[in-house]
Amino acid sequence: MIRFLVRAVIFLASAAVGLLVANAVLEDMTIDSVTSFLWVVVVFAVLQSLFAPFLAKATAKNASALLGAVGLISTFLALLVSATVSDGLTIDGASTWLLASLIVWLVTMLATLLIPIILVKMGVEAARNRT
Repeated sequence: MIRFLVRAVIFLASAAVGLLVANAVLEDMTIDSVTSFLWVVVVFAVLQSLFAPFLAKATAKNASALLGAVGLISTFLALLVSATVSDGLTIDGASTWLLASLIVWLVTMLATLLIPIILVKMGVEAARNRT
């Protein structure tokens, strides 16, 4: 149970970082407020966690050549549904949609790899300081 909660927090944090970076880089992508941002992060993270395994299974079965693009496709779909469900996320223009999907996917992937390393490093340092 603890492992699931840690993974959920890491996934939410990585989604938040990905959305923040895309929002900062792209002029035609906006998140209206802090409340909207939190809502979009939760919706995006839940959708991404649902879409990715489903698409991976369907792609492996029917179009194995696309298997490498599952993360990017699921990111696009999660952004699309998040923007539709939330009034706080706005993405205008086809190129912005493409770049937002790419940036969020890439940053989320890197954050998912780096956040656990940072947390372990912080935990080791905290343990050293206690002794």
